[in-house]
Amino acid sequence: MACFAGLVERAGYGLLQTPIIEDAAVFRRGIGAESEVVGKEMYEFADRDGTMLALRPEGTAPVVRAYLQHRPALPFKAWYVAPSFRHERPQAGRYRQHHQVGIEALGPADADLDTEVIALAAEFFAAVGLRRLTLSINSIGDERCRPAYLELLRAELTARRDELCDEHRPRADVNPLRILDCKRAECQQVSESLPHLVDHLCRDCAPHFARVRDGLFALGIDYVLNHRLVRGLDYYTRTTFEFASAAIDAAQNGVGGGGRYDGLVAALGGPPTPGVGFGIGIERVLLACDAEGAFKVAARPLDAFVVDAAGGESARRLTAVLRGAGLAADRAFDGRSMKAQLKAADHSGAALALIVGPEELAAGLVQLKPLRTPGDQHPVPVDEVVAAVRGALAEGAGESR
Repeated sequence: MACFAGLVERAGYGLLQTPIIEDAAVFRRGIGAESEVVGKEMYEFADRDGTMLALRPEGTAPVVRAYLQHRPALPFKAWYVAPSFRHERPQAGRYRQHHQVGIEALGPADADLDTEVIALAAEFFAAVGLRRLTLSINSIGDERCRPAYLELLRAELTARRDELCDEHRPRADVNPLRILDCKRAECQQVSESLPHLVDHLCRDCAPHFARVRDGLFALGIDYVLNHRLVRGLDYYTRTTFEFASAAIDAAQNGVGGGGRYDGLVAALGGPPTPGVGFGIGIERVLLACDAEGAFKVAARPLDAFVVDAAGGESARRLTAVLRGAGLAADRAFDGRSMKAQLKAADHSGAALALIVGPEELAAGLVQLKPLRTPGDQHPVPVDEVVAAVRGALAEGAGESR
């Protein structure tokens, strides 16, 4: 997370940690009681006093709740890394406990802040080596222009109700935007010919979205306009965006996304306060990185493995001394034989073996034995072992070149 933290903190975002367990009302009021997340996926249970609590299903509503509780000065910019929980069918990169990083910015309604948020996500993906990504953007308007569009959408869907999937056929009147978000072939085929919300934006939303698009162009960030992109949470307004990876399975290729949510603070009982942010799924990002071969994380090789055939006290002391000096060291346990310990040293991948037998213990010596490069085993004083290990490692590095 050092990469993400460094990137967003340079843009003024500070770390905020929210509880895993929240009052369920935070999500019912914030996300929407009719949303799929709350209605089907949220883990909800009664506290001892009867209060309904929930395991955090997403990161934005808790950040807004924390803002309302503590009221820091605006603009308020926060980043988080946190586990989230949803009761859904586990799939590759999608688990009932998954992890997210994200940012939230409250206060400004400026479209340039939307651009900043999107650009930070794009910079993070580039920093971890992802190249096969597509950014999709859309605008879903606000409380002024969206109602008229929803009525138009309901009329279209009523006429084509029989063509919808089984889940959305009876719900088309309640939340018609969910039809656009549906991944089933029936609903996608219907949505292809539905009117586009960007063609019905009001005089405030239209220039806002145009400014976002101009900003992305100015920063050299490629995108596609996706008229079906409404996201799965009801609090979104105006800008929505999503990054998808072409390197992983198309059914689960979204690696992160977000948008503007200018009504969320008010929905949770605060004054009208604009907001925008994103969430990135860590497991999805790792899958995409593996698929692209973006980076290979190998365990740090051991510098030394202590072989102690004189009771184990030397191994205990030497590993502590080496680790305290910043070297990677390990040892065997359970009083294994010298032969078994040497075999373990070889299997460990350590560059050196430090051998202590009864004779070495009595003389205050350690036998230093190179395991990966040519060199003879030789004794070193026990109080000089750190310098001897560093010297042998440097010599071995020179020989390997």
